[in-house]
Amino acid sequence: MEPGSPISAVRSQRVLCGNDIRPALILIREGKICQILPDTSLNVDAACEVLDVGDMLVMPGIVDCHVHVNEPGRTTWEGYWTATRAAAAGGVTTIVDMPLNSIPPTTTLSNFQEKMKAATGQCFVDTAFWGGVIPDNQLELQPMIQAGIAGFKCFLIHSGVDEFPHVTDSDLHIAMKQLQGTGSVLLFHAEREVEQPSEEDGDPSEYSTFLKSRPDAMELEAIKTVAQLCQQYQVRCHIVHLSSTQPLEVIQTARKAGAPLTVETTHHYLTLSAENIPSKATQYKCCPPIRGQANQEQLWSALKAGQIDMVVSDHSPCTPDLKRLDSGDFIQAWGGISSLQFGLSLFWTTASKKGFSLPDVVRILCQKPAQLCCLDKQKGGLFPGYDADLVIWEPEKVFEVKEENIHHKNKLTPYLGFKLRGKVYATIVRGKIVYKQGSFSSQPLGKHLLVSQAKTQASL
Repeated sequence: MEPGSPISAVRSQRVLCGNDIRPALILIREGKICQILPDTSLNVDAACEVLDVGDMLVMPGIVDCHVHVNEPGRTTWEGYWTATRAAAAGGVTTIVDMPLNSIPPTTTLSNFQEKMKAATGQCFVDTAFWGGVIPDNQLELQPMIQAGIAGFKCFLIHSGVDEFPHVTDSDLHIAMKQLQGTGSVLLFHAEREVEQPSEEDGDPSEYSTFLKSRPDAMELEAIKTVAQLCQQYQVRCHIVHLSSTQPLEVIQTARKAGAPLTVETTHHYLTLSAENIPSKATQYKCCPPIRGQANQEQLWSALKAGQIDMVVSDHSPCTPDLKRLDSGDFIQAWGGISSLQFGLSLFWTTASKKGFSLPDVVRILCQKPAQLCCLDKQKGGLFPGYDADLVIWEPEKVFEVKEENIHHKNKLTPYLGFKLRGKVYATIVRGKIVYKQGSFSSQPLGKHLLVSQAKTQASL
């Protein structure tokens, strides 16, 4: 059965249903899961197209709610065609595109419409969109919500691109008043400038020099602000790419006080550590920075305890020249890591050794991200009525990340040469095979996901 084919059923000896892995037959009708039957139910209509995958694991497709696609405007960095193929190759069936690094940024209704137009006919997986909160765009927020935006992102520090300026406390109070009662969510790049002891400038080609320039205190101060705003306005708030464990106590205290506050971390913070970053290896640079091994262990513990809700890629590619590979200057290099295709395998490689179960994988990589975007009534689970979005993979199989197997546009990534556990065999989006064993459907089969304005105010 070739990519692009619609299928009527998937059969496997290992289907992840809730907390159980068992033989099952997933019946699909009009792109939705119709029924999930025990595999002993063999009386399938002879005309059905049944994909039998033996004992490969079938589970919900990954929902990656933190992806920078950069189209329109910076398509030399990435684009919908390449990003969504990479997603499909990694078992990701839904992405949510960040509002910045494209030109124009998604900060007005007309810019949102331009973004969707650019994405039309190019997506191999389903795509939803974040809007942005910047100074003086408060009157654009509710129109964007009504048009189907998934929520909003803001920065408390320079974003890295001038067309997406960061907000002040005053801007945030204005935005929060606009978002109250809408059920929408505000995502925070939670770093803030702090007073730092004056030190002699270190060698910019050493990672430690860059790490010292973005201390934990920057995240801690920002998250104190977010927690206070979240409690005051009772607007859903979400911390993106938490790298430091120091703010976890602030987050927990706010939640206990009733703040609808959620938090994500990323694959690079859980996989890479500061101690192992070579000189001049600017492919490791991101903001907030990759911190030390002790901090990484605490991130894993917080994830296991439910203090961190989800794990995402924060796929943020650029052209190789922007990484300053010639000079190896960590201070000047663009901050961003490319990993969209490898998130499931990166996560499982370590999580499987730390006592995480396959149901934990679904909760952390599928269900919680879908809930954040209010897509959890159609994405992130194997239930009748849900979209038939499936990843079929081999959790035990090891493979090596090689440049020729990378599908995103620019191949530079810190994961080159890594041996990862868990290889994707096929990816199905709404009942159609979009990826199978290195091949893609001939046409993009993804669609735009417009989030209903009738959102729930409940926290995750």
